Amino acid sequence: MAKLFTLSKSERLKSRKQIEQLFKGGKRLPVSPFYIYYLLRPLTTRDSGLTLKFGVGVSAKNFKRAVDRNRIKRLVRESYRLQKPNFREVVKANNQQLNLFFIYTGKELPNYKVIYDKVAIALQKISREIEKRSAI
Repeated sequence: MAKLFTLSKSERLKSRKQIEQLFKGGKRLPVSPFYIYYLLRPLTTRDSGLTLKFGVGVSAKNFKRAVDRNRIKRLVRESYRLQKPNFREVVKANNQQLNLFFIYTGKELPNYKVIYDKVAIALQKISREIEKRSAI
């Protein structure tokens, strides 16, 4: 049975160099309470079949306690993990590689439903942008 709903170590955006490239050369998409940075590149032969890399961050300025920051990051990762299979198909179909970074900018602790809905909206917007780019 295929592992559809996973978020493995290789799918996480951890390289300082890749994150720096993402913030410098990527596009920014505001979806309240997030800012989403994404960098879309054509899939090359040296890429090992990984089409998506994902990261998440929460400001220590807004959430002083690490417990709160970690909770928000867990909620965002879980929401993304559950919605990733459909999104991955869009990226693969257009032969692209995508680096994606969510930054939570809200001021209060969210519940899971709000996070799930906002991540869904963000992924839909990015999917439309990918399809629009590939049509050109």
